[in-house]
Order: sequence, then C-alpha cells, then structure tokens
Amino acid sequence: MTSVDAGLHTISMSAPRTNLSTIGYEAADLTDFVATLRAAFVTRLIDVRQLAISRRPGFAKKALTAALSAAGIDYVHLKGLGDPKEGREAARAGDEARFRRVFSAHMKTEAAQTDLAKAVELVSQGSACLMCYERDHSTCHRAIVAQAISDNISISIRHLGVRSVRVSHRKQIARSLVEERA
Repeated sequence: MTSVDAGLHTISMSAPRTNLSTIGYEAADLTDFVATLRAAFVTRLIDVRQLAISRRPGFAKKALTAALSAAGIDYVHLKGLGDPKEGREAARAGDEARFRRVFSAHMKTEAAQTDLAKAVELVSQGSACLMCYERDHSTCHRAIVAQAISDNISISIRHLGVRSVRVSHRKQIARSLVEERA
C-alpha cells in the first residue's frame, strides 16, 4: 500500500481488488445463463464440476464451450476442483457436515492443489466466474473454492443468480398488451 500527499489530505492507495463471480445453472436455461454472464461482464467461465456433463440441455462441456465461445466468453474446466462423488452424495442427502469433510479432504489432494493454483492465476487476470450446478452458492462447493482462491489473492466474491431473460421479456409483452387494451 502506498500513500499520496494530495495537499491537505493523504490518500491511501492500494491495489484494486479483483472480482470473482460464482454461478450455478440449476433450473437455468442456457440462453438466460449466458445472458447473465454477459450482463456481469464475465469473460472467462471456470467450470469446477468434477464431471463436465449434464442432463440439462447445453450444459455439457462441448455444447457449453460452443455457446460461451459464441458469446465471447472463454471456458476452462478445472476437474481437480470438482466435488468427488462421495461429497456430491452427501450434499444431495443433506449431510452438510460429511459434504464439507469430504470436500476439505479433497482440497488437500495434489489434483485439487494443482487446479487451485491454475484458478488463482486465471482469476487474477480478471472477469472470471466459477460455475457448478447448485443454484444456491451456500450449498455448493464452489463457495469453498472461491474462498480458497481468496486465501491466495485479494478478491471480492459475488454470487450471481441466473436471471430469466425470457420471463422478463414475456412480462414486458404482457404489460404492453394490457397497456394497449387500456
């Protein structure tokens, strides 16, 4: 941190904090998901799922990479930061203590540490977003990963919710129709 003398006031200047976003795609439409990322000025999506597959259309690795590329967003899959099967099972069962134990142990593995170092490097370049499935970040391992990144570099963490562009567009159309009838 440095200080600058500005006449009567001393202004303290420190390095600006980098923003890191996180997002879950549970119940999201791909179009709305990408629109949310663009609205948040995300330029790199870091997928922290162990398996980059999905039953939701557009969220498997190949399709997601193509959709993001078309929107000008880079895609990076860091498998080592994914929640292992035992952790996912514990989370689905609502056993938060076991989920946290499993994921904490996983974060000490070489694969997790290697990918954590990659994530720190990517996040330090700015405009990054961690992605996993769960809508609620507080029940998802991506919040733990975000905190681990924060332990390495100075960042501000913001958790994004996927906005529904189509729903708000439909509401706008409905409002227009009501106004026209009035």
